Amino acid sequence: MPEENTEPEPVSIRAVPEKTIYLARWSSRFGAWLIDIIFIVLFLNIVRGLFLTVLKLPHIWEIADIDLIAIGIESVFFFTYWIVLEGFRGQSIGKMVMNLKVVNRDGSKISYLTAAIESLPKAFLNFPFLFIILPLDCLIGWVAMPGSKLRVFNRISNTIVIKADYKEPHGILYVRDKE
Repeated sequence: MPEENTEPEPVSIRAVPEKTIYLARWSSRFGAWLIDIIFIVLFLNIVRGLFLTVLKLPHIWEIADIDLIAIGIESVFFFTYWIVLEGFRGQSIGKMVMNLKVVNRDGSKISYLTAAIESLPKAFLNFPFLFIILPLDCLIGWVAMPGSKLRVFNRISNTIVIKADYKEPHGILYVRDKE
């Protein structure tokens, strides 16, 4: 009787990911940023109109009347906006509209410190000579880290921008009529 080979054959097992995270497209991220900028500029112009008699602030687009104190106040407002909203729930108003969210690389909620690091280049766009930081941040991300969909400051802060997943609450089914 021939001797049978009793050794098992090696089997390769692929690791199954625990969860799937969908990275946001650059165009969606740009749209969210643009919505945020429009919203913030509108808000600042309303505030400027209310306090015009007390505080003389030039409009953001008035390049000839550069006032570093006013630009500094606006930059701090931009920075605070992104820190508070993205630190609180990972979404600015633009990200809410575009259904995006900033999270840690493992998909967990970011802290306020992480939001501050991630938001640095976005906040100081209106400061003279610092407006180039965000385009460089994106450009270096595209060239040095192709396919990763990361800006440099996403890499530094260990964050990613993902498509937010809004699911129906457990046990509830929404029925939508066809239009």
